[in-house]
Amino acid sequence: MKGIILAGGSATRLYPATSVVCKQLLPVYDKPMIYYPLSTLMLAGIKDVLIISTPKDLPLFEELLGGGEKWGMRFYYTPQAEPRGLAEALVIGEDFTGGEEFCMILGDNIFYGHGFPGLLREAVADVESKRVESTIFGYWVDDPHAYGVLELDSKERPVAIEEKPAKPKSHWAVTGLYFYNSEAIAVAKGLAPSKRGELEITDVNRHFIDKGTMGAKLVGRGIAWLDMGTHDSLLESSSFVSSIEKRQGQKISCVEEIAYRMGYIGLDELKELAHPLRKSGYGQYLEKIIAREQ
Repeated sequence: MKGIILAGGSATRLYPATSVVCKQLLPVYDKPMIYYPLSTLMLAGIKDVLIISTPKDLPLFEELLGGGEKWGMRFYYTPQAEPRGLAEALVIGEDFTGGEEFCMILGDNIFYGHGFPGLLREAVADVESKRVESTIFGYWVDDPHAYGVLELDSKERPVAIEEKPAKPKSHWAVTGLYFYNSEAIAVAKGLAPSKRGELEITDVNRHFIDKGTMGAKLVGRGIAWLDMGTHDSLLESSSFVSSIEKRQGQKISCVEEIAYRMGYIGLDELKELAHPLRKSGYGQYLEKIIAREQ
């Protein structure tokens, strides 16, 4: 399975902070925002990742992440000239996915919690084994009016998605994490732009719901989902990461550690990655891991 991170858009709700740089390059406590969705893909066992961003910002992502080899991965980069909707990312990624199953995650989403990697592996297995053709993740929210809301049947299978409903039929919000087979690309290519002039990911998801081939992973208590579209949510996300890391002494979305734990790189490679970071708390954390592993 391959992965796509959509890290484009204009992020006007974060102006002036994003006037000259896209939000996925902003720091969320101690690391760039894009590390968080990247770590989700890594925990799913995905090693080939396409980053989609604006033509202006794409070189900055390439400078930050490189080709992925240092983390035992392979990164590819493709521009999205204008923000024409989430579903356009599927069309842009057609050559990259090459007919394989894939996961797409939005570049401003954080997932964290015990048991979450297991849900990811289940989602991968469900789509690759063709038990379902797509899987979305639902997250219980107190006020669902601001989200795409997932309606489920008695067996917790998706039956409908409604965008920002006046009278929500559930509290399950659709997150920015999607698993698809290759049919999703053909569906996206056949979409007509919405009234907003965009290709809507909800229309892709409705296609699979109508076919009865969409699965849902419902994220339970103890797992956090955060998206960072406003100044307040960006601050809250940084505070959340800071609180967990300081309390537990374990970092969230430390991609070097994940690469090592997943077996993508060895201890010698981890040492090389830690050395230039040694003056920061992030690098010192990696050095503690190295000391324990030796």
